[in-house]
Amino acid sequence: MSIYAIGDLQGCHTSLLRLLDAIRFDPGADRLWLVGDLVNRGPDSLAVLRTVRELGDAAISVLGNHDLHLLALAEGFGRVHKGDTLDGILDAPDRDELLHWLRQQKLAWRDGEFLMVHAGVLPAWTVDDTMQHAAEAEAALQSPHYREFFAQMYGNAPVAWDAALHGVERLRVIVNAFTRLRYCSAAGEMEFHHRGAPGTQPAGWLPWFEVPGRRSAEATLVIGHWSTLGLINRGNLIALDTGCLWGGRLTAVRLEDRQVYAVQCPQIRLPKS
Repeated sequence: MSIYAIGDLQGCHTSLLRLLDAIRFDPGADRLWLVGDLVNRGPDSLAVLRTVRELGDAAISVLGNHDLHLLALAEGFGRVHKGDTLDGILDAPDRDELLHWLRQQKLAWRDGEFLMVHAGVLPAWTVDDTMQHAAEAEAALQSPHYREFFAQMYGNAPVAWDAALHGVERLRVIVNAFTRLRYCSAAGEMEFHHRGAPGTQPAGWLPWFEVPGRRSAEATLVIGHWSTLGLINRGNLIALDTGCLWGGRLTAVRLEDRQVYAVQCPQIRLPKS
């Protein structure tokens, strides 16, 4: 069995099928790890959700910020953003089944030395902390009262972890770290505005994975989310968002030997609004 980790799909269904052909994926023997952001901005988010769901146990996906955005919009929370391409899902006859399935996905997934999240892990969290905090937020997303979380999900505060946090503030920090994090301070304060590659950020901010003393460094982190970061395949970090949506590539890494596979993607022309 081989495990292939694949970068952000964002509705690029044709590119996904081409990449699965390139790796000769066998759902009876192999496994896919998807780093989140299955949907939005690309041309066929509905087909992506249907395909991944149909793969059953052969595919494991963590939730990204665009996936949570879809779930919130479906419940009447948040606002539609310029460039959103989610109407196909929201108008689909099987929308309820697809959204229920999506809401059951994880925020973090761990197997051996590998730990997969969409965006990042706060420097103060160990691997065990990471899985515990993911489970807290997953329980809220999957509970009968999940709409209460979506009603208060959006927001940048609090910007730092504190074990004394409780309620929606605690959950918001957890979800923001897993789905939105790029830069933070040495003290673990999150910065959500700068999206450029490392070296372009304002003074005082570090890529979260370069913070000295990061307590999850024992694991190999598998992430997406950060297209300007590009492919990183080194030591304890595999970053897989290679900008498929923007005419870059859709990339997979076979975890057993770090072999890289990629297909070139067309530039997606986002709708005007």
